[in-house]
Amino acid sequence: MRPPIHKRLQFLMRTIGIGCLLALLTISAVGEEKNAVTVPATIDHNRVVIRGDLQSPDGSTQAVRVWVDNGNPDLYMSRRLATALALAVKCSDHECSSPPPSSLLIGGMTIPLTALKEAKIPLRPVNQAAVLALGMDAEINLPSSVLRKYDVLVDFVEHKFSIGPPGSIRFRGPSAKVQINGENGLIQVPSQIEGKKYNLALDVGSCISFLSEEIFDKLAAAHADWPHMIGAAGSANMWGAPEETKWKVMRLDRLQFGPLFLASPAMVALPKSTLDFFQKRAGIATVGVVGSNLLVNYRVGLDYVHSTVYFELGRPFNFPDFDVVGLILRPEGDGPFTILGVADFEGKPSVPTGDGGIQVGDHLVAVNDLPVQSVTMGQVWSLLGGTPGKEKKLTIERGGRQFNVAARVQHFLAEEAEAKSGKK
Repeated sequence: MRPPIHKRLQFLMRTIGIGCLLALLTISAVGEEKNAVTVPATIDHNRVVIRGDLQSPDGSTQAVRVWVDNGNPDLYMSRRLATALALAVKCSDHECSSPPPSSLLIGGMTIPLTALKEAKIPLRPVNQAAVLALGMDAEINLPSSVLRKYDVLVDFVEHKFSIGPPGSIRFRGPSAKVQINGENGLIQVPSQIEGKKYNLALDVGSCISFLSEEIFDKLAAAHADWPHMIGAAGSANMWGAPEETKWKVMRLDRLQFGPLFLASPAMVALPKSTLDFFQKRAGIATVGVVGSNLLVNYRVGLDYVHSTVYFELGRPFNFPDFDVVGLILRPEGDGPFTILGVADFEGKPSVPTGDGGIQVGDHLVAVNDLPVQSVTMGQVWSLLGGTPGKEKKLTIERGGRQFNVAARVQHFLAEEAEAKSGKK
């Protein structure tokens, strides 16, 4: 016997209501899944640092500074952070490691980290490990192996960082198809130098750009007029490694990087052993890295799913990243900066040296009476930069004694036209 008509109508309405509710919930869930988040970013020494949150053992969240590092597939974190999260730390003669944190929270979005095998921890005393790397205000990086699962937008112009599921970010600007390593997310961009085709990595985590030493030397020999220098001053002073005092730096005439035509790009010669390491990780032939020193005028979009990168121009002018006092520095954690050397300028030391000037091993204590203890590399180079010819007062410490040295800001890597016109 069939139910009365009103019973059947009630049942039908309930069915339709439940169906509509489920549909609305599904649409809501998809909408949430497609939402990207945008957070403020600090651009420090051309590196992108954002805030994230990690869960502590007691269930609370701990704020942490995160380095956006798309040119490195490995997860790194500080010893202090691993200890605070109660992660089991194991050390060898060269490095420590721990299990990765379960996830990282960025702007309310949960980024799982459990698929990573481990977190690498720099081998240094615990009391010096409150940062991921000395001279940098970050305790964990966000590597390419994690970023490759998302849409990513690095806005150097407005100091913002956006991340979201594939399809959640509307990219703008000229684009290029790129090659992406499916296992680690490393990006290689089709490029050209003087009409010859190459691959160059895209690495917004690197403060300077690099080019194969073999190609670098050939170009330098063929173009003696291209601006060049010895010594990693300014944005080329990455970490304060001893070899940075001998680094060769040159401005190429022009570089085609995907859809971009970059004028006068500053690049460092990359030794063959390091290039071989980069090529092995990339999985294809590459001749170097384009770092953020060449991208600070852009909003860089990484569409991993479609193997496409975007470059939206945000401002037309170039920053004078080599108008600096010509020191080469090594950060010392909670202490001052050690002076590794002095860059040459027009064949002479760019800063007074000797008994009355700078000596290798001296410590930089202050610039114009502003202390540099515990500041980042970016902050100290901001103090050392300025208008060419302007004098800076450097407070130097040697053997427990402090004294002052007057040093001028130099216009390193000047264009030949500038040099002939007498501009400094």
